[in-house]
Amino acid sequence: MLACMILFAGTARATAAVDTAIERLKPALVRIHVVDEYANDGRESRSESSGSGVIITADGYVVTNHHVAGKAVRLKVTLYNREEISARLVGTDAMADIAVIKLEPGDKRVFTFADWGDSDKLGVGDTVYAMGCPLALSQSVTEGIVSNTSLTMPAWDDQFELDGENVGSIVRWIGHDAEIFPGNSGGPLVNTAGQIVGINEISMGLGGAIPGNLAHAMANELMKNGRVKRAWIGFILQPDFKVNGAKASGAIVSDVIQGSPAAKAGIKTGDKLMALDGKPITIRFAEELPPLNLAMSQLETGKPVKMTLQRDSKTTVCTVVPDTRQPVLTKDHEFRPWGLTGRNLSMWTALELGRKATDGVLVTSIRPGGPAGQAKPDLQSGDIIVEVGGKPVRSIDELTTATKKITAGQSEPVPTLVGYERKNERLITVVKVGLHELDDPGLEVAKPWVPVSIQVLTSDLASQLGMPDTKGVRVTRLYEPGTTGTLGLKVGDIITALDDESIDAREPNEVSVFPTMVGRYRVGAETTLTVLRGGKELKLTGKLPARPPQSREMKQYEDHEFEFSVRNVAYLDRKTSKWTNAAHGVLVSSVQPGSWSALGRLQVGDLLVNIDGHPVGSVDQVSMMMQQIKQRKPRSVIFEVRREVHTMFIEIEPLWDAS
Repeated sequence: MLACMILFAGTARATAAVDTAIERLKPALVRIHVVDEYANDGRESRSESSGSGVIITADGYVVTNHHVAGKAVRLKVTLYNREEISARLVGTDAMADIAVIKLEPGDKRVFTFADWGDSDKLGVGDTVYAMGCPLALSQSVTEGIVSNTSLTMPAWDDQFELDGENVGSIVRWIGHDAEIFPGNSGGPLVNTAGQIVGINEISMGLGGAIPGNLAHAMANELMKNGRVKRAWIGFILQPDFKVNGAKASGAIVSDVIQGSPAAKAGIKTGDKLMALDGKPITIRFAEELPPLNLAMSQLETGKPVKMTLQRDSKTTVCTVVPDTRQPVLTKDHEFRPWGLTGRNLSMWTALELGRKATDGVLVTSIRPGGPAGQAKPDLQSGDIIVEVGGKPVRSIDELTTATKKITAGQSEPVPTLVGYERKNERLITVVKVGLHELDDPGLEVAKPWVPVSIQVLTSDLASQLGMPDTKGVRVTRLYEPGTTGTLGLKVGDIITALDDESIDAREPNEVSVFPTMVGRYRVGAETTLTVLRGGKELKLTGKLPARPPQSREMKQYEDHEFEFSVRNVAYLDRKTSKWTNAAHGVLVSSVQPGSWSALGRLQVGDLLVNIDGHPVGSVDQVSMMMQQIKQRKPRSVIFEVRREVHTMFIEIEPLWDAS
């Protein structure tokens, strides 16, 4: 009985601790909805995702992961009370996988925020809570214990990279068994005092959180400077050889980057780094490397630091002047008139390509069928554009300027000589720079038709209908019932001949045989159809009406910014969709995946009837309205569409170019 009472009391105390921790963090926990941008098929495509974050200041700064929000072009945050407000990206750091965003409500307010705990005080077995918004759902909490305070990737899989940065080079994760799911990324790992001791990042059966002390330091720097400034020495270290066992000392220099501060100081591959500014170093295991790499990244740039080295059993001291570390990857840019995306070369990219300079524009993706892809020879991902129109191109800015000059005042693509590098070759090609506008296809020569839908009378159908030797087509629909144009046909009639010429159709793919026969006549010609109806043969005579314009003949409009196309509505569109002749609108014929229109949920087949409350009746009206919208640059554009039998409102939120 006493044991039961003690157990009950302990359970009650534990429950109270959980409640306290959750109540302290809950008001600061947020769900983050992200629209991010990435290069794909020569375009800046967009995708939607969600993650978690936690408010860390009263004025609304939120910490999350770089892989959640680091490439965001639009952010919306849902607070604990389900209020949704906008946010902006303040700064991001791929190497530590930490990003900071700022809440931007329409009013001034003070936010409830969470406190940071000391992650260095965590021990194996300590209780922790993983908090977040998994799978874009509302807030959740899972409980677990700390399994490892210095979790690293195994030696055969030590490259956890984000944007080219090896996160594991400076991060030792807090391993824990509190369940985390997709969408939990960026959420806090919380101790029993309700303090942040980690930012959840990975799940490999065992959860992994970025230590709170590291995340806190990175967040402070991002809030202050918008980026994390790191020192760069320019060498790679590895643990001492296992053969040295307990006598191991120092860290082995496994690689020295040409032209780096380490190379300038005379450090060579195979040297042992024994001390940094007089502090001894011993790296026996991979788990001991991240703190050393982190410490070196935090050295003051431009300030000399002494390094004690061992080379061939001799000890020397050299002075290294750390430089500022540059990001591995620069931002992608879309060049729509070229049909490609590209970026500036970083020092790291140039090294990988064996180049001494970073001039030129690295092509990162090509749009299939676009100008660059259709050039002969074609441009490819990995090429470096170095010359356009006989003038050097050294950067994204210079390619942008060159493109504006080429396309200014031009209504057609302009053939342009382009010089580029591919591996060790210097090549040239001609790219027709510019966008093709959709031409008005124009109306075709008027042709006759019988306004019905048909199916082929196959052998099986003929047998089941008791007419095994009959060939022809069966009427399945009358487009204009009761008119003379239908020649008195009814649904279910079997047409076997046109002016005594048999309709030789037996296979489903021969459905065009009858329309082709009709097409040989002129509009208004009188003809006679031989028809089987109710087991009797009939002769139906009448004049053939003109076929209405086809969908391929309808005028089109393509919007390059919103990346959708529409066309005027054809006769058969109305009949197929059961729209009345009075119904206005244009038909959406294409929506580019990853576009602003796609993110707004616009779909092919929608009937666009209103734009921002103004009725739409033709593609010319759409073109005019969209030009006005691009001049106004509103926050959002509302499309009213009919989708099958339903009416829907599509809110499209473009990110306008500041230029």
